[in-house]
Formats: sequence, C-alpha cells, structure tokens
Amino acid sequence: MKVQADVNIGLVGHVDHGKTTLTRALSGVWTDTHSEETKRGISIRLGYADIDLRKCPKCDEPICYTTKEECEHCGSETDIIKKVSFVDAPGHETLMATMLSGAAIMDGAVLVIAANESCPQPQTKEHLMALDVIGVKDVIVVQNKIDIVSRERAVESYNEIKEFVKGTCAEDAPIIPVSAQHGANIDILIESIDKNIKTPRRSVRKSPLMYVARSFDINKPGSSPKKIKGGVIGGTLVQGTLRIGDTIEIRPGVDASSDKDKNSNWISLKSEIIGLEAGGEQVDKVTPGGLVGIATKLDPSLTKADSLSGSVAGKEDKLPSVLFDCEMEVNLLERVVGTKEEREVSPIKLNELLMINCGTTTTIGMVTSLKGGLVQVKLKLPICVDKDVRVALSRRVGARWRLIGFGIIK
Repeated sequence: MKVQADVNIGLVGHVDHGKTTLTRALSGVWTDTHSEETKRGISIRLGYADIDLRKCPKCDEPICYTTKEECEHCGSETDIIKKVSFVDAPGHETLMATMLSGAAIMDGAVLVIAANESCPQPQTKEHLMALDVIGVKDVIVVQNKIDIVSRERAVESYNEIKEFVKGTCAEDAPIIPVSAQHGANIDILIESIDKNIKTPRRSVRKSPLMYVARSFDINKPGSSPKKIKGGVIGGTLVQGTLRIGDTIEIRPGVDASSDKDKNSNWISLKSEIIGLEAGGEQVDKVTPGGLVGIATKLDPSLTKADSLSGSVAGKEDKLPSVLFDCEMEVNLLERVVGTKEEREVSPIKLNELLMINCGTTTTIGMVTSLKGGLVQVKLKLPICVDKDVRVALSRRVGARWRLIGFGIIK
C-alpha cells in the first residue's frame, strides 16, 4: 500500500476563520501543538496532517466520500482514492512570511472564509494574492461557520465571495458551505478535493531536491549522551528519490564566520540518512509527494527550533548554487493588500529593503541596483536556488511586511 501522500494541500485564510478546526474535521489531528499556539488560540508555525481520502463502493455521491475506513451509512469497507498532506498555514497578519513559506510546498489550496464576517477580510485577500503570486492554480473555497449564521447571511456571504474571487486563481473555484465544528458537508468537500485538486506530475529520476520546512531536536531534556539521536529535518521532496544510507547535503547550511555582517563563511552540512518517515510510518525510501521526515546524524543543536527551515537538501554537490546577492525580473501588484485601506504599489527604490520568500526560505534583501525591470539585491541570509525560479516580494508598510509582487531569479 502506498504510504506517501499524492498531493500537498494548503489551508489558508484570515485568522480565526476555522482553518485548524477544518484540518481536525478532515484528519482528526489538531495541528496547533506549540505551547504558544495553545495559549493564544492561533496557528504560529506551519501545521501538518496526513490523511487518506476514501470512497464507499456502494453508496451514491456525495455521501460515499469519507475519511473513515468503514462507511458510516452502509458499513462497507471504503477504498482509498487519494492520500493528502494538509499544510495548515497561520492566518495572522504578523505571520505572513510563514504562510508564504508554506505556499511554496502547496500543490493546491483550500481558502477558508468565515460566513459570519464580511468578505474579504485583510488576510483573506492577502492569502489569495499569495497563492496567485506563488503560482498555486488549484483552489477550493470553503465557506465556513454556516452553523452560526442565518440563511439570509449565508446567501449574502456567498455572493460576497463570488464577487471577491473574480479575476483571481479562484474565480472558477467551487464554493463549499461547511461547518468544520460539526462536520457538516465534509463529504462534499472531500469530493471537491478529489475532483478539483490534481496530483502534479513529478520526476523521480532527477537529482533529489527537498524543501526543508521544519527541523527538530527530538531528544528529551536530560537524555544521556549514549542515547542522543541526530537531528531531524522535515519538508517535501520536489523531485528525485532518497533512500536510507544516502548521504545528503543541506544548503546554505550554517554561518561559521565570527563576523555576522559578512556572508563569507557559510558551510553546507552533510550527513547520512539513518531514517525516513512518510505518512506517519517508517519507510526505506521517499519520492516526491506529501511531507516527509529525514533522520540524520547531525548534531541536534544544528536542527533544533526550526533552525534549518528554509534550507534545501539533496545529493552531495548536486544542489543549486548558494547566492549572497541575486538579480530578479520584478513584477509588481497594482495595490498593496492585507490592510483595510489599500494603497498603490510604488516602484522599488534604491537601497530599499525587501522581504524575499524563495521556496521555504525567508530572507531580507537590500536593493543595490535598478536596471529597467531588473533589480539587484544583496541578501542578509543566502538562498540556494536555480535560475528562473519565482520568489515572493514584500515591503515594509507601516509596522508590517506586505506582499507587493514577485520576482524571477536571473
């Protein structure tokens, strides 16, 4: 039986519109596990949940769609139709960089919009624009919290959503009314995911390339030196195959220079793969699709607290170059989104600071040169990237970073 997920699906939208609750309704997993998330009641880091989408061979559509092994209606054993990794992105405006990092590993997205608030809310607009910028094409809109509004408000909310998505990647997306809290219409949502979010074609023969989204020290405090385990990285394999026993390289690695103002001594990390996990199970190899974990022999101090998130991993000497400055062809949005009062996007200026999201990497770049549509930037943290890759660009507007467009690495 296939263990790995076929597709990565992001759950995005405004803060407190029910993304994490919807993830739990679909998967049974509550992804807010960080102590600060539990205390504040919001997602702070990217959450993950793997799930099997199933179908009863005897029941009619849409009630045949479920996530349970046994059909709730006729008791028949259900068949797996698609394995999915859900990426639960934070909706708070201060965590937009985290959402953009998550968008880089999404094959499709579910945009969650609460029916009890007017549409669009600032981060509803910002997240949809981010999907457009990153290039996520397959989108489903969930109209959540229909259990706490009147029929009239539900219809009004639906019309607001239809107007809002015009001219975006979600213009023709299905809009599914759902109560994530009570599990209403989850079967219809599963049917829509199956039919509208396609499994992308990926190459297993190319040299492996993994976007690292999380990294961990899995040792408990007080562990004896003999029992300490190596660091773990997690993310998604974009291409290629990795096996236990392979030696991987992680770039850009760590900054070994004593002068932190100079990007002169970044050292890539190398380690043997001693364990692989996909879909919650230990496996001998991983291929593209879904979210995977890699156990290494690295010192766990190098991987603790997501310190390697934003890196890329692959075979030795087969990864893209590490860039300390780069040139981009820039495409700006017409208006800054994410705030209630939108303003026009002004041209990029010399010496301006930009936040750049490249894959799962977030870095700051200072503009050093402007030549026509090309912008040269000096990076605070280096990136490991090929040419012609699309990156998201944000600028400081007030106290927040706001998405203003995208660039193509030259």
